Amino acid sequence: MDIIFLHDFKAKTLIGIYPWERIVPQTIQIDLEIAFPTSRACQSDNIKDALDYALVIERINNILSNKHFSLLEALAEHIAQTILQEFQSPWVKVSVAKLGIITGVKKLGVRIERRSDAS
Repeated sequence: MDIIFLHDFKAKTLIGIYPWERIVPQTIQIDLEIAFPTSRACQSDNIKDALDYALVIERINNILSNKHFSLLEALAEHIAQTILQEFQSPWVKVSVAKLGIITGVKKLGVRIERRSDAS
């Protein structure tokens, strides 16, 4: 299986269950591993056969800008399902973490793995 990865993607978003978290953006870190639907790009060396990383990042930024999540788990699941469905990936691993939210803890978060129904 061929996998692309995106590590240390940081963005500000509204996330959380407390009232202040609904008005104060927090910095989160997202790490992704995305399986390629095919390995054609390895042989063709053609961008048309590859996953467009810029589109993945654009889609995640759109999610973060337009939707509020109470839980990191729900955000990770939404990102995973978006990757599986919109980018036809057979498998994805998504890690989402809040940074510096608890004294003495650099980051805390959740990591999930999902497979498409077709896999």
